[in-house]
Amino acid sequence: MADETTIRGTVSALVDNDALVVVEQGGCGRCHEEGGCGGQNLTQMFCAGQKSYRVANPHGAQVGDQVTVAIAAGSIRQTANLAYGLPLAASIAGAAIGTWINGDPGAMLGALLGISGALIYIRRRSRLTAGNPASRPYIVNHS
Repeated sequence: MADETTIRGTVSALVDNDALVVVEQGGCGRCHEEGGCGGQNLTQMFCAGQKSYRVANPHGAQVGDQVTVAIAAGSIRQTANLAYGLPLAASIAGAAIGTWINGDPGAMLGALLGISGALIYIRRRSRLTAGNPASRPYIVNHS
C-alpha cells in the first residue's frame, strides 16, 4: 500500500501466524506533521518503555529480526475518533437531551446513558472487525 503508516521494531516471539513486535516508541511519530494525530505525545505522557504489538507475519520473520510494521492509512485516526470522539459526542448529546427532559438530573442520567451506549457500540464493533485483515497491522519487510 502506498498510503500506510510504518514503524520499525524487533520480533520478540512468534504466535501462530503472527509475530510479537517490540517497538520503542508508540504511534507513527508523525505528531507534528499535517494529518498527524499526536498519539505518540499522549502515549509518552502515560507510558514509558517499550511496547509490544501482535501483528500479521506474512513474510515469515523470525525472532530477533528487525522489521517494518505497517497499518493502512487512516485506520489510526479512525480508531482514535471512534475511541475518543464517539463517547464524548454521545455523552454531550445525552446530557443535552436529558436536560431538555428533566433538567440537571436528566442531564446526568442522559450523559451516563450516552457514554454507556457508545462504549457498548465500540465493544461490539471491535469484536466484529477483529478478524478483518485489512484493519490489522502487518510486517512489510524484515532483515
